[in-house]
Amino acid sequence: MNEHLRFIERCRQLAKEASETGNTPVGSVIVRDGVIIGEGREATRPANDITRHAEVEAIRDALAHLGSSKLTGCLLYTTHEPCILCSYAIRHYQLGWVGFETKVPTVGGFSSGWPILTATDISIWCHPPIVEVLV
Repeated sequence: MNEHLRFIERCRQLAKEASETGNTPVGSVIVRDGVIIGEGREATRPANDITRHAEVEAIRDALAHLGSSKLTGCLLYTTHEPCILCSYAIRHYQLGWVGFETKVPTVGGFSSGWPILTATDISIWCHPPIVEVLV
């Protein structure tokens, strides 16, 4: 099993868990040196908190795991394209790579009219992450 498939399978499991709790089926993991250091499942509905997207939850988990304020050199896998909010967090915490399965062209940070994930004209951010659609 290739590395991408192993990590995206875990994302799918987390998405299923999110769905079982009444949330949108989105799951995300953050990987460093081939090891999952953060996991997140969509949790917006029970918490009534729009910031509890799977990607943000995985970022919070990874930051706590590392005891760090940046995620430089880390990879983010997720079932769906990170939205604009999540893309901002990804850029802020300096993840180096993002891979997802399903595009979200209405509010995605890569394929929509607001490509925050790949923008190079925002001077406060470092280089954008490499982005791959995993199909």
